Amino acid sequence: MSSDPTTGTSASSEPKLEPKETELATNPAQKDGEKEGESASVTETATEAVTSAATTAATTAASTASTAASAATATASGVADNVFAMFGGGAKKEKKDEEDRGDNSGSAKAQKAAAAEENPEDEVPESEDVHFEPVIRLTEKVEVKTNEELEDQLFKMRAKLFKFDKANNEWKERGTGDVRLLKHKENQKTRLVMRRDKTLKVCANHYIVPEMKLSPNVGSDRSWVWNAAADVSEGEPEAQTLAIRFANTDNANLFKEAFIKAQQDNEALFAKA
Repeated sequence: MSSDPTTGTSASSEPKLEPKETELATNPAQKDGEKEGESASVTETATEAVTSAATTAATTAASTASTAASAATATASGVADNVFAMFGGGAKKEKKDEEDRGDNSGSAKAQKAAAAEENPEDEVPESEDVHFEPVIRLTEKVEVKTNEELEDQLFKMRAKLFKFDKANNEWKERGTGDVRLLKHKENQKTRLVMRRDKTLKVCANHYIVPEMKLSPNVGSDRSWVWNAAADVSEGEPEAQTLAIRFANTDNANLFKEAFIKAQQDNEALFAKA
């Protein structure tokens, strides 16, 4: 064991320091700098964590607000549709209807025609003409005779005819239509014929004989009354008291003139018979 001559102490008795401890002991400023660096690193880490948390919270809040806004918009749209539906409105139809309508357009028809030309085997064959024999054949048109084919019309006027009912002592209407004077082409005799409108049923049919006399109806200047000894409108000759009324006085006077003229012509013919 050696000793230090200046101090008189043994060299082996002095403690040995580790390099690290020695460095720390010899450079305390470096130790303080490292501590400050570690504090700064911790502070930055904490700041980054806080910033990240704040960013995440803001993003979550924005997403929640967007979702709420979308839900509110959908709810408002549904309410509007319901309100419009109450007054006949509502949501618009889907585009499917428009597409269906578009199939009937000229362009769609042109496309189908072009496709048919390209693929003629896809066309549906036309059906053959089918002929059916009628079960019942209509007979030929039958000509209806009115027994007026051999007569010439001398006079025609629209009027209303009445018949006097002796049993009830009152006038009854027989019908409205055209009163006519017809002259036969062979025997030259003139008769009075009147048919009802629509049904054409005869309501007056008799010869104008000299014994007949037109008399004005009481209280009317457009109506005449006469007696027919043999009216055959009902099939069998029957004595009738008839009255006829016209639209105005002029028509009534024209009928009287034609009636008297036919009566004069028939007087000579009936005298010969």
